Amino acid sequence: MRLGILDVGSNSVHLEVIDAHHSAPPLPFTSFKHEVRLTDFLDERNQISRMGIDTLVSAINASTDNTQHLVLDELLAFATSAIREASNCDSLLQEVIERTGVDLQVLSGDDEAQFTFLAARRWFGWSAGDLLVLDIGGGSLEIARGREERANFTRSVMLGAGRLTRMYLEGDPFTEKSLQKLEDFIVETLKQVYQEIDLPPSLVGVGTSKTFRTLDKLSREFIIGKNSGLTPESINEIAHGLVKMSQKERGNLPGVSQTRANQIVAGALVAKNLIKEFKLRSIQTCPWALREGIVLRRLDWIN
Repeated sequence: MRLGILDVGSNSVHLEVIDAHHSAPPLPFTSFKHEVRLTDFLDERNQISRMGIDTLVSAINASTDNTQHLVLDELLAFATSAIREASNCDSLLQEVIERTGVDLQVLSGDDEAQFTFLAARRWFGWSAGDLLVLDIGGGSLEIARGREERANFTRSVMLGAGRLTRMYLEGDPFTEKSLQKLEDFIVETLKQVYQEIDLPPSLVGVGTSKTFRTLDKLSREFIIGKNSGLTPESINEIAHGLVKMSQKERGNLPGVSQTRANQIVAGALVAKNLIKEFKLRSIQTCPWALREGIVLRRLDWIN
């Protein structure tokens, strides 16, 4: 069957068309992506502004227009942190369905973590054993851990790279004062989660987000002999370099677009402190994430 997966995240509206069959991996057919950066449209009341709603509606309509020539068996549309946390979430969803015809389902933080965990489990297989899956989005960080296909521990915390950049970072390059405030907040938040999660020492984490893939690419590009995922040494080196650069300089790095050049610093600091505070040996990247997890679960339900 051919599924359309419309992912309304904090950074973008991404419609991916996937050919999916039971007992087979989801096969990407085509995709359409529009940058929206919804967290930039949050006002003092934590509402997504009129301009933000109009930007979102335009992106959804443009995405669905691109698939009119394709025969989709089903469109699965969901929204994550930016809309979930907005105080005008309900009215926003109603306006979206009226203006686009798309009924967005808002995922809880636990939903996000569980779907992403399923994708990582299917990718790495049962032999991977105890998995700690980490996803740094634009609005939140999802954490999931378990030995089966359903995680027995999940948390969603407000450590999304876009959100943190907007809330804490100032200047270009970012000022030392704002960077320190951000890092203090990250450490405090992660220490609270670590007290609950009860991790064994030297566990290997799994990173599923664009942020982790970008950081891994930078590590492979600039650190000689780096081929074993993000390690404490490699992420420290990458983060140390990124904080000293201007946005333009970061945007010229391999794998870093100008649109993500501003928030990759916050993402790197979250990744660095995840490895440190959770005492991880490394973080391996996984190409499957939330969208693949939703497809896999949908196929499970059908069959």
